[in-house]
Amino acid sequence: MLALLQENLVPRIPLGGYAESAIDYITDTFEGFFDVVQDGLDGFVSAFEALLNLPPELVMIAILAAIAFYFAGWRVAVFAILGSLLILGLDLWEDTMLTLALVLSSTVVALALGIPLGILAVQSRSIEAVVKPVLDIMQTMPAFVYLVPMIILLGLGSGPALVATVIFAMPPAVRLTMLGIQQVPQNTVEAAHAFGATRWQTLLKVELPQALSTIMAGVNQVIMLALSMVVIAALVGAGGLGEVVVRGLGQLNVGTAFEGGVGIVIVAIYLDRVTRRLGQKKGGKGGK
Repeated sequence: MLALLQENLVPRIPLGGYAESAIDYITDTFEGFFDVVQDGLDGFVSAFEALLNLPPELVMIAILAAIAFYFAGWRVAVFAILGSLLILGLDLWEDTMLTLALVLSSTVVALALGIPLGILAVQSRSIEAVVKPVLDIMQTMPAFVYLVPMIILLGLGSGPALVATVIFAMPPAVRLTMLGIQQVPQNTVEAAHAFGATRWQTLLKVELPQALSTIMAGVNQVIMLALSMVVIAALVGAGGLGEVVVRGLGQLNVGTAFEGGVGIVIVAIYLDRVTRRLGQKKGGKGGK
């Protein structure tokens, strides 16, 4: 009796059918547009990949070590050299460069969208009211969910991987930009206004410099989330080290999967250490 009453009171909602119909309509109506978008995204990632593969491997290792030494010290530089040589010895160099290209391209897009959006959200309460629940949904949605519509709209390859990674990795850039600006002391802002600074002059010369360390922490989180998503995106043909892991899993080849995992760990540690110290370095300069 209760089951019958529940069935009558709470009917089945065909939400999945609505979503599928919407995707079918979009793909049929804008097929040419999505083909152009896919080509543009593939070219964007390919440009980063070509740039990373332009120097010889040993020269690129030296560049990575120099970056690590400047931003994170000699220990991370030594780790960069040893880790890169290990990747080279495992014959994973091209896969690693593709993974780095996907991470860097996704990070550039995520920051280009996320930081301005965070600034606008601080300036307008109505935008903030809209942005916050959207960010909650983006952060709580399982990563695999982003891949399905991207495959349908953009096919396989680096294009859908880039879009899915940007959606997954962008929320920290927005949230920490908002947080950094909101944490600037109010008396500092009032002093800038008292000296005749406009709203945007106060933002550019007072609020953003003081919020820079928090914003850079957001950059670190965006990069790490992008790396984690790029690995998952190997399921849609993105390539890179994630594909090595997926291939090992598909073949039940522990050795192949382990080698791909080692490469991912090396890239993750390198990116984390360099960008974490970058935030501290910039934060220290901004506070002087």
